[in-house]
Amino acid sequence: MTETDTHTDGAAPVTSTPPGPAEVESPRRQVIAIAIVAFIVLGVGLVVGYTRASSQSSAAWVELAQPVEMPDVVLTDTDGQPYDLRDRTSGRVTLLYFGYLNCPDACPIHMAVLGATFDQLDPDVRAQLDVVFVTTDPDRDGPDELREFLDRFDPDFVGLTGSQTELRDAQIAAGVPVAVADPPDTNGDYLVGHATQVLVFDTDSVARRVYPFGVRQSDWVADLSDLVDT
Repeated sequence: MTETDTHTDGAAPVTSTPPGPAEVESPRRQVIAIAIVAFIVLGVGLVVGYTRASSQSSAAWVELAQPVEMPDVVLTDTDGQPYDLRDRTSGRVTLLYFGYLNCPDACPIHMAVLGATFDQLDPDVRAQLDVVFVTTDPDRDGPDELREFLDRFDPDFVGLTGSQTELRDAQIAAGVPVAVADPPDTNGDYLVGHATQVLVFDTDSVARRVYPFGVRQSDWVADLSDLVDT
């Protein structure tokens, strides 16, 4: 029997077979294991409602039909402190992603690729970038869980949570489909359908491009180096 993780950005559903009792100990361990193969197999994501970037780009990103301002919301960071998203990221190139820790594919793969990308960037470039991961599953993704997850990829990645209303408002403001949780199974586990694109905000707190699921590490390195002032 298989489970399907259905994302809401137009990508084809990804099916996975639940592990047997002698296999992976927990969904979280399974998530991290999948991230390890991020550099071997990457799915191709599609973003609906966007126009293709110009031929001058790496062709890894797609241009937003309408620019999006950084959501003007205050969420909670992994230290349990208020995090004013627009204020704290002002003047910095920021990669914003909405996902959840029990995600079986896109979330750990995105973070693994970005973590490896940051390892390759010039320190002067890296110092001007932020990665912000906003959970779409606040009932399971508390500050401690977010910090543990993100530390596996880069300790400087920012993790944010909040109430269902706060997170819904943040997604609407960012122009992405609001995440929807599937009904729980007999074990209480469930998948969450969510957008899988990474929004990239320039130093003026406006996003003009997004990166779909499946972007190669080499494209990230080239594009992020071009985006910041060195």
